[in-house]
Amino acid sequence: MRFDELQLEEEILDGLDAMNFIETTPVQELTIPVILEGKDIIACAQTGTGKTAAYVLPVINELSKGEHPANAINAIIMAPTRELAQQIDQQIEGFSYFIPVSAVAVYGGTDGIAWEQQKRGLEMGADIVIATPGRLLSHIKLGSVDLSQVSFFVLDEADRMLDMGFYEDIMQVYKLLPPTCQSIMFSATMPPKIRTLAQNILKNPVEVEIAISRPPESIMQTAYICYETQKISILEDLFSQGRPQRVIIFSSSKMKVKELANTLKRMNFNVAPMHSDLEQSQREEVMKEFKNGRIDILVATDVVSRGIDINDIRLVINFDIPHDPEDYVHRIGRTARGTGGEGLAITFVSTDEQASFKRIEDFLQKTVYKIPIDPKFGETPLYEPKKHATPQRGRSRKDGGNRSSSKRTNTSNKSTTHKK
Repeated sequence: MRFDELQLEEEILDGLDAMNFIETTPVQELTIPVILEGKDIIACAQTGTGKTAAYVLPVINELSKGEHPANAINAIIMAPTRELAQQIDQQIEGFSYFIPVSAVAVYGGTDGIAWEQQKRGLEMGADIVIATPGRLLSHIKLGSVDLSQVSFFVLDEADRMLDMGFYEDIMQVYKLLPPTCQSIMFSATMPPKIRTLAQNILKNPVEVEIAISRPPESIMQTAYICYETQKISILEDLFSQGRPQRVIIFSSSKMKVKELANTLKRMNFNVAPMHSDLEQSQREEVMKEFKNGRIDILVATDVVSRGIDINDIRLVINFDIPHDPEDYVHRIGRTARGTGGEGLAITFVSTDEQASFKRIEDFLQKTVYKIPIDPKFGETPLYEPKKHATPQRGRSRKDGGNRSSSKRTNTSNKSTTHKK
């Protein structure tokens, strides 16, 4: 479907045309009409499917009509990280180029000047506030935020916000909104905790689920089946074969990221860590140095696997197994950006991680090639995921329960053109 087939204002279409956005992605086609109708919605769609435009376009479309109060906050968009908040702000700036809609991004890790700028934007009533939960609550507690006239409440990457412990923060903000506010949720996964949140904040929602896409076949996926204690030695040997460049190593915890980065530094590799404990200025500097090629290896938590636009990554290494198969897709997808879809992904699989890796293979519907390990590293375990499986608690993502109050739409990721 083309954007000009949707019920969007001419000024919005002019902005899309200027940005060379011609055709919708599946998530945009399914969600924009629902949001324009004023209905609450929960959409399950992974990063890279065009979900930001899916909620930003209908929101700014409605604000552009001049029917909402001036000098008041009319929309709140909550995001889990400052990086995502910044990207949403940039997209809004592009889409609203031809319309008088104002926006302010509110996030932590900034200096006093930035705090005052954010405060001023909130007090003056920016049409759209893009905020991380903690920083928005800080401004609310100081009395600089009036949410009594908000018409749109958007949660982006809701599952990630819950993983980061923001449930109570989200509910505190929600309770300050007027009962007429339209609520919109986007999540990459749909576990039971997301459904619980949806039941608490959504009114008779429409539910849209876009099938999670598999990685492109042009990404070569490989794995080392090894013991946990062998991972560092194999990694060092891998990098000793030639200078590593444009490499991201993912680990699931901040502590592991810090330890691994320090270990690689002692081995004289040009490496930097990337995690949420870093100040905003530090994170921006690391990303700048990595993009400019002055840092060869980025060791990161999953904060980088979503919402960060990095091109020309040559290699992605999963030092440990991500929590969800979808996170695996997000991670290795970094190596297919701006390279014609070509890339290499290597995953280290310890004995305790074999069952989790088998779930990833089942999700991918393929067997990942296991790289033979040099005998110099000693004996290695066999790949026996059933032997190392542990009982799964609770329900899986796909049987999280249905609610009779919601309509459900399913679709596969079909081929579309999303020019930029």
